[in-house]
Amino acid sequence: MTVEIAARPLTAADFAPFGDVLEDEGPPDRIINQGLCGRYHDRAKLDFGPAGRAGISLFKAEPRSLPYRLDMVERHPDGSQAFFPLHQKPWLVIVAEPGDIPGRIHAFLAGTGQAVNFHRGTWHGVLTPLHAPGLFAVVDRIGDTPNLQEHWLEPPVTITA
Repeated sequence: MTVEIAARPLTAADFAPFGDVLEDEGPPDRIINQGLCGRYHDRAKLDFGPAGRAGISLFKAEPRSLPYRLDMVERHPDGSQAFFPLHQKPWLVIVAEPGDIPGRIHAFLAGTGQAVNFHRGTWHGVLTPLHAPGLFAVVDRIGDTPNLQEHWLEPPVTITA
């Protein structure tokens, strides 16, 4: 038996329980650089824990397609994790409601110009670009403590458009 979930458009309101959506919707918070640049200020709650520091990495993921078979989610108990696509293509964002094991799965289709920041401890799917190149800048916790927990789903979940 497979559970099926339809991905819905990514919105800040729907994603708020899991993290932050970073996008340039609405007027900028500040105008800078001699009036030539709008600044959308302080859009994510970054959290690197007491023994961590911020790190910026590049991730290059293989594109996936819909329907997508989700069989594993992960979380980072010691820090947040932000994904910034370095492309102008839609991509899939998968999260689960909180708990010791993942709760109900939610799937979002991130549009052009949308990035996300998963709050500390948020269960989420792996990086899932839908088109090449699957290149992302990632801001997350760097530290000596283990910061990854995986949970295998039984049964798997199918994500559809």
